[in-house]
Amino acid sequence: MDDDALKGFLSAVLDINPEHVRKIFRKNTNMQKVHKEEKQAILDVRIVIAQAKLPKKRKRPMSEEEQEEQFILKEIDIEIQLSYMAAWADRSVFYVAKMLVEQGEIDQKYSNFKKCIGINLLDFNYINQSEKFHTIWHIREDSEHIKYTDTVEWHVVELPKLPSIPDGTDLYKWVQFLKAETKEEFEMIVQGNHYLESALKRLEVISQDEQKQLEYTARQKTLYDYNTFMEENYDRGYDDGRVEGKQEGKAEGKQERDSELIAKWRAKGMTDEEINALLN
Repeated sequence: MDDDALKGFLSAVLDINPEHVRKIFRKNTNMQKVHKEEKQAILDVRIVIAQAKLPKKRKRPMSEEEQEEQFILKEIDIEIQLSYMAAWADRSVFYVAKMLVEQGEIDQKYSNFKKCIGINLLDFNYINQSEKFHTIWHIREDSEHIKYTDTVEWHVVELPKLPSIPDGTDLYKWVQFLKAETKEEFEMIVQGNHYLESALKRLEVISQDEQKQLEYTARQKTLYDYNTFMEENYDRGYDDGRVEGKQEGKAEGKQERDSELIAKWRAKGMTDEEINALLN
């Protein structure tokens, strides 16, 4: 996705004026692995945006320092998850927190922290308590719902929950675009939206460029392989757990039965030597 399309997508998710997104800085998407078995510690897009503040009336020209203060820097992690992951919320919290911690290693003052935002595009239903396809999450007080901090924020977009009736938002059209499969669908969705048209052009370039197509296919294969690997590990662990549980159940049952027999035999005056001979 080029910067123009990315600007349109971000403005749709974050509900901001796309013209206020003045600059986009792409960062290294290879985050350090936390667990040695974690094969896919790759963010799809990790960026910093410079968002313009609302203009104020001034009687004199701004200095360079004042001009820099007219922008709010935000660090954003955009991830796509194709298959269900029960611990997805914990994972997304971890990676947003990791972005925040990495800033602390550079800017030692808390006041220098950039706001960290996680945008999660999920191709499965995850938030069972809500029917909305786009939910926004912050850290708040339990009873009065007062926001504790605005430093972190999560957006969860569940593609399967997109309603059949359009809600008139740009995000609705972006999710339609992500779910589209045919050329006709793409062309109908992007009509009248400059940023979606830019995304479609980029998609067409990729489809026509043999090398980019190979790279895209390899990336998709990596994602599918990883998700399949995770699902198989989960199923294998579940099956192993059932077998182990049965074995433990049998052992516990035998131990309980033996205890009852020992108590009965002792009540009849049998010695430990005679009891051991019967058990063995």
